Amino acid sequence: MSDLEYPADLRYTEEHEWVRSTGDTVRVGITAFAQDSLGDVVYVSLPNVGDSVSAGDTCGEVESTKSVSDLYAPLSGEVTAVNESLDTAPELVNSDPYGEGWMYELRLTDSTSVDSLMDVETYRGHLS
Repeated sequence: MSDLEYPADLRYTEEHEWVRSTGDTVRVGITAFAQDSLGDVVYVSLPNVGDSVSAGDTCGEVESTKSVSDLYAPLSGEVTAVNESLDTAPELVNSDPYGEGWMYELRLTDSTSVDSLMDVETYRGHLS
């Protein structure tokens, strides 16, 4: 397996999304594994600010040269920000999935729900 990066300070889902706690909100994106599997990302459809999402619900999609994949809400909450840079530069998802390629932010319904997601070691185990 290639040596893709999985930062230890993030939480992960089985659908290959990452979650970074930023105080009372979380930032969400897709993992290096997901962007690598997708190939070159050409379009990203994100939820709207103000949308309420429930954990596990489809809330957008990522289109690549190979396929279209759904984005799933990792946790329940209200969308407070979206990464508008992805409108004009969707390739940021490939080049910097944990930084400039982030997708949206959520104000969680339950701030402790982050603890239910996988830590980096569990996620690595999920991949193998």
